[in-house]
Amino acid sequence: MPLSKLETYLRSQDVSFNKIVHHKTYTAQRTAADAHISGKEIAKTVIMKIDNQMSMVVLPGDMQIDIGLLKMATGAKNIRLATEMEFKDLFENCEVGAMPPFGNLYDMPVYVAEALREDVFIAFNAGTHSMLIQMKYADFERLVKPHVMKLAYHAHY
Repeated sequence: MPLSKLETYLRSQDVSFNKIVHHKTYTAQRTAADAHISGKEIAKTVIMKIDNQMSMVVLPGDMQIDIGLLKMATGAKNIRLATEMEFKDLFENCEVGAMPPFGNLYDMPVYVAEALREDVFIAFNAGTHSMLIQMKYADFERLVKPHVMKLAYHAHY
């Protein structure tokens, strides 16, 4: 099986990572439970339109985006969730909704909830709904160079 774009990139940057295979899941909390990882360690990627620019917002699996905070932090006038139809073709070889939080590989800005910095490791979808990549958060931040800000609140499940 050929290496994914993400795996190829991580290897080229000499970054250590683990692959975690799990049952097919579609929510961050179910993925965390199935992979036996804390919900706050799961980094979920949400595609937003921020002033008409497709952008990635990355936050812990146990949090939700606060549009007001995101607007304030970015200075944007208009922010909304992008529809699947708008972004499904932007992520080659990725299942819809399972794109990794590497906007630098897709020419897309990345906004990260500062809460993700609290964990040494993060885990995120690796292009499928049944595999995660787990790596050091510091490596992720070094490679992606995201805008880190307060943009989320804790969800109550």
